[in-house]
Amino acid sequence: MKVVGIGVDLVDVARVQGILNRQQTFVQRVFTPAEIAYCERQANPAESFAARWAAREACRKSLGGIPRMRWHDVWVERAPTGAPSIALAGSSAARAHRLGVDRVMLALTHERSMAAAFCVAVSD
Repeated sequence: MKVVGIGVDLVDVARVQGILNRQQTFVQRVFTPAEIAYCERQANPAESFAARWAAREACRKSLGGIPRMRWHDVWVERAPTGAPSIALAGSSAARAHRLGVDRVMLALTHERSMAAAFCVAVSD
């Protein structure tokens, strides 16, 4: 396995909560229906939304930037074990393909006021 790139991002949960309160279209514009369903089941949905927003940014960084990236081109899936993973489509998948990236590994964390994501783009 070869590391092609790494990316990290940190998001203020209160900022996301403010956006959720003010902008009704934010959630549908940025997150997939499966992500929305997962986040809305959590005790503090803003923490989970913030972590997934951070995942998109960390993924973008791990791929060295993604020209014309759409929010729905990168999303977080969950394995039956609960482990998160990154899924790619559109311009994000095309960028990964050009770089020879087979997958983007993901770690998420959140603690009250901050959410973070760390991505490693790898080639097998």
